[in-house]
Amino acid sequence: MKKNMYWLGASILLCTNVIAQDVVQKDSMGLQQLDDVVVTDSRFELKRENSGKTVIKISAEELERNQGRSLVEIINTKSGIEVNGSRSYAGQNISIFARGGNNRQVLVVIDGIQASDPSNVNGEYDLRLLNLSQIESIEILKGAASTLYGNSAATAVINITTKKVSKKGTSLEVLSSLGTNQSASEQNYNLSDFSNTATLVAEHDGFSILASGGHQFTDGLSAALGEESDSFSRIDGNFSLGYQFSERFKVTTSAFYNKLDSDFDNGFPVEDANFSFKSEQSRFTLASTYEYQNGSIQMNGAFNQITRTIDSDFPSYFDSESFVLDVFNKYSFGRKLYTIIGINFIENTTVFSEEETTISTDPYANVVFLSDFGLNINAGVRLNNHSDYGSNFIYNLNPSYTTKLKRGYVKFFGSYATSFIAPNLSQLYGPFGPNPDLEPEINNTLEGGIEYRPSDKLRISALYFNRREEGRIQFVTIDPTTFESQYRNTEETVNFDGFEFELQAKPLENLSLSANYTYTNSENGLALRIPKNKINASIGYDLNDRTYISLAYQYVAERTDTDFSTFTSVDLNPFSLMDLYIKHDISPAVRFFLSINNILNEEYVEIIDFTSKGRNMRLGMRLKL
Repeated sequence: MKKNMYWLGASILLCTNVIAQDVVQKDSMGLQQLDDVVVTDSRFELKRENSGKTVIKISAEELERNQGRSLVEIINTKSGIEVNGSRSYAGQNISIFARGGNNRQVLVVIDGIQASDPSNVNGEYDLRLLNLSQIESIEILKGAASTLYGNSAATAVINITTKKVSKKGTSLEVLSSLGTNQSASEQNYNLSDFSNTATLVAEHDGFSILASGGHQFTDGLSAALGEESDSFSRIDGNFSLGYQFSERFKVTTSAFYNKLDSDFDNGFPVEDANFSFKSEQSRFTLASTYEYQNGSIQMNGAFNQITRTIDSDFPSYFDSESFVLDVFNKYSFGRKLYTIIGINFIENTTVFSEEETTISTDPYANVVFLSDFGLNINAGVRLNNHSDYGSNFIYNLNPSYTTKLKRGYVKFFGSYATSFIAPNLSQLYGPFGPNPDLEPEINNTLEGGIEYRPSDKLRISALYFNRREEGRIQFVTIDPTTFESQYRNTEETVNFDGFEFELQAKPLENLSLSANYTYTNSENGLALRIPKNKINASIGYDLNDRTYISLAYQYVAERTDTDFSTFTSVDLNPFSLMDLYIKHDISPAVRFFLSINNILNEEYVEIIDFTSKGRNMRLGMRLKL
């Protein structure tokens, strides 16, 4: 299993050989100073008006104005997404549902590399491992995107960029906060949530270094409804080295370490219990870029190891490794045609009763055409070659048409795309109902919409989507007498459709507004805890150059859950939450912030028989030197 470490070392040697070829003029496609640029839907830095996909950009400024919140709490405010578990105690399992899909249909990408946990029954990456203070920006690409990103990119791609060295010299940032962690019925206001992060960056003569470490400890809230509190602890650190060999060639290598240690309660029957969960991750990455006339060659590699230990009535231990290598060539023909040709290699390994491995080798290509008369086309293909089930061909076609206005544009866009979700190692070879004959799930997504942006102070968009799932992998009972069960591809086709609306406005210089509405429907019924209707809205105001205040609102409609004490379906009541955030800069170096979540202390149920957060307060400070 350790042989993958040698791939990264060999890759570094291969990359350094390119330095000798440093004879051409700097690429004309370098970083462009464009307004409202999106990257995830094409891997090129293109203006939003030229993008035919729905991309939500969470900038560094927005992250700074949400300091003290978790990553999943911020993602949960965006259209088309419901993050179940984000309103419960800190150690609650997180499930990200996008456009009615399940969590294994959402792909997490970190610094250009797919991230997953091969030992997890759904294969998804645990976002609780990440410290928001170490993230620079996030883009969420909604809809099918498997042609560019491969497995699991069926309903959304969450593209996370960690902090990098952005200027010469040395700087230090320290972020600390403390707060309460209580339910609506127990408003004791004891301090029980502590978080600290320190980040040091330096750059000199092309050499850059970043070192960051953080810790969070949370207590005071029981996982299940009960009296005993369950604690949560996270330790994280990362170390990054980069060198700009020339104007055209640079290499960055990074090491990340994350450790979670959390108590949890019994889920069946639901009761207080002294159970614990530990997860430890080591991640090593290498990113290199060689630029040439009108193009660049990029190589991103990552080796990831995750171990998970569960101490309960059914103790278990999981050890998984993954190696990901993505090599691609980007080339532009003037300012009209942008092309990518690449190959993506993924090897996943997990130890069950014995070591099991799957390998995917996917060549892919994508092209973006920008015309002079408003027509834009984004199209791509990928051939997925899997070591177990063989080959699988997918494609996407994404046209859009933009009409220029005096100070803005109107854009009409649509797409049809296929995507796939490969069976993971647990489903193929795990301890519960494995089936080595599983085929990949296939999703077909059709969407169309309009975006109106008359100026940089207003943007309105509306979109309709229709998604069809085929070959869904489910855990089914094959013998009702012995209750023998197995993972199988179902024959039924499941359809989802819905509508998304987004508004961003700045009616006054110091006033900003944002709102979104999501309607999700399925003829076969939505999955557990997914609302059919959801609304998010926020208003922010700069009182002066140093003080900012915002008020956020969220409405979640009725959902269905299962009461496992009676095995019956239960309708959960709708609820509304309001959050307040205030930040004040004492100086350019010192900032204080205060957040109050669930201001009205509404009692609600996110997961039946488990605790939901009531009114909570957090006070924090950021120091920059």
